Amino acid sequence: MNRRTFILKSGAIASAAMAPLAFPSIATAYNRKPTIKVVGTHVTLQESIRRQAEKDLGISIEFYPGGDAEVLLRASTDPLSFDIYEQWSDSIKVLWMANAIQPIDIRKLTYWDEINGLSKKGRLTDTAPIGLGDSPHKLLYFQPDGSLGSTVSDQVSFLPYVHNTDSFGYNSAIIPQAVPYQTESWGWLLDERYHGKVAIVNAPTIGIFDMALAAQARGLMTFNDMGNMSREEIDALFDIMIAKKRQGHFRGVWTSVPHSVELMASGEVVLASLFSPAASQLNGMGIPCVYAAPKEGYRAWQGVMCLSRASQGERREAAYAFMNWWLSGWPGAFIARQGYYISNPQRSKAFMSQAEWDYWYDGKPATTALKGTDGNISVREGDIRNGGSYTKRFEHVAIWNTVMDTYEYSLMKWNEFVLS
Repeated sequence: MNRRTFILKSGAIASAAMAPLAFPSIATAYNRKPTIKVVGTHVTLQESIRRQAEKDLGISIEFYPGGDAEVLLRASTDPLSFDIYEQWSDSIKVLWMANAIQPIDIRKLTYWDEINGLSKKGRLTDTAPIGLGDSPHKLLYFQPDGSLGSTVSDQVSFLPYVHNTDSFGYNSAIIPQAVPYQTESWGWLLDERYHGKVAIVNAPTIGIFDMALAAQARGLMTFNDMGNMSREEIDALFDIMIAKKRQGHFRGVWTSVPHSVELMASGEVVLASLFSPAASQLNGMGIPCVYAAPKEGYRAWQGVMCLSRASQGERREAAYAFMNWWLSGWPGAFIARQGYYISNPQRSKAFMSQAEWDYWYDGKPATTALKGTDGNISVREGDIRNGGSYTKRFEHVAIWNTVMDTYEYSLMKWNEFVLS
């Protein structure tokens, strides 16, 4: 896949998964108070984060949140529309092929040496499986020949920051709570017991793996390499998905965290592929949502901050300041309260209570009720985080969010599924 092919094809197949975003062009006139534009998803582009960063850094920051696919298309085809791109590491191949990002100089990253081995080596412990697909360390460093790889250099394609293990959430008032890593299964997403009550994420490089894990767990098919499916395997998987959709199995597909929360909160959906903040928010609303620890393993992701190739001068310096701010402590503590981890967690520990650290990172019972980022109680006293500690959860990674060699074909099939 070359850069021209990617840009032409991605634009042609984007219709179902993506809605237009109005990204204003970056101003070129001198601004006494630098302004940076950040594109990404609702996961990290939250107003509380923007306000705190502006206060701490003394710059202006404009957030442009959107769905996964639409944001990726905008960033890859219009680097003038942003200074920083925030999303998942599976975006990196696409952004690099589109020539949309510039190398990040690690010598300008204040906390680089504090970043743990998950981002740099693909795992937290030497005995943990790396998982199928594109572990982020495989795409981290710029190589002398212009490619991306794991060989250490002074330039990286992204700053690793927020990350997590993803799965699905279920309403335990309706579905009895199962046993983490033993009886909770991706196969539930295709289980007839939940016909018409299931929702999945409308993100081609994410949802396809949720469905692949579900299909394999149900014994409907197997894969030679789930992290790099063949066309034939993709065809077989989407035959299953489209048939299920036409039978009314899926209540809907969601494009943002608020949308997924709305579906679960309405009672229309009792089981859905979810991001952790949605589960936290639902519990804060009094809806008992268990974030599963599937026996087949998690789908993991690494959040990335990329620098637009069009960002120069004072905007680029402000962008570096914003990237460094993200690893300075407060942001990591903030996103921990919605179930996410940060790449240098020890620095955030000082901004968390002992009870918060014990629950979110160490997997211990909550010694007191804990609030989420929305201010509501999301963890009750005595609760234990499903899946356990940070280390244990990342010892159970089945696959990483990935852009496969068959990426363009999988996008076409995903849109066929959405429109079916």
